[in-house]
Amino acid sequence: MNSRRALSMAFVGLMSLWSFQTKGDAQTQEKPIVQIPQPGVPQIMTMEGKFVRASYNNEGYVILGYQATNRSVGDEWMLLEVGITVLDKTPDYRLTRAALSLETPDGKTIPLPSISEQREGNVQAIQQRAKVQRDSINYFPPRASRACAILFFPDLGSRALPYDVVDVSNDRACLGRLYFRIPGGITYGQHWLNVKFENSLVRVPFRILTKEEEQILSKNYKDIEKQVKDAFKPKK
Repeated sequence: MNSRRALSMAFVGLMSLWSFQTKGDAQTQEKPIVQIPQPGVPQIMTMEGKFVRASYNNEGYVILGYQATNRSVGDEWMLLEVGITVLDKTPDYRLTRAALSLETPDGKTIPLPSISEQREGNVQAIQQRAKVQRDSINYFPPRASRACAILFFPDLGSRALPYDVVDVSNDRACLGRLYFRIPGGITYGQHWLNVKFENSLVRVPFRILTKEEEQILSKNYKDIEKQVKDAFKPKK
């Protein structure tokens, strides 16, 4: 009798567990989880906002914004707003344009173009779009408080001259724009910005979203500013 009662209780328990899992599955369908792609290299964290991504390891930190690019599917030129610094005890580092590349959904790696290629390209449309469709990316670790310009591609009307290098240090918050020419045009799907520091590679994932993906996922992203502050909060 005791064994029969135990079996009955076990059956009730299994039914309760199945019911709980079913509810959990339904809740998962109602509120999808934003899964961060695996970079394939050692990284501490990747943080995500709607059109902002930030990734870092023990050496370097990279943040990017790509709203204008997400609105430019089919266009030949991609524009990324980027911020770069190094962390903590990392020595100053001279970053060259050869250290930056883009990986597209089809697995191809595209190098950063020269300034002459960019200026000969049709970038006016995405530049105009970026004036109204952009997100702040001025979120850095607390120590990076000095302004620093990334001048691989200064605006044509700007007084600034193009430079093929940018000197990054742990107290400098370096901001600028990157352009990539995409053969066949920008496509939906998973992209990666690769930034090679002296001893490591930081890969920042960003996904060109369809309208349906944007509607579903936009409610799940957290505030990027808070994520950065929490990530670099002093340890007690």
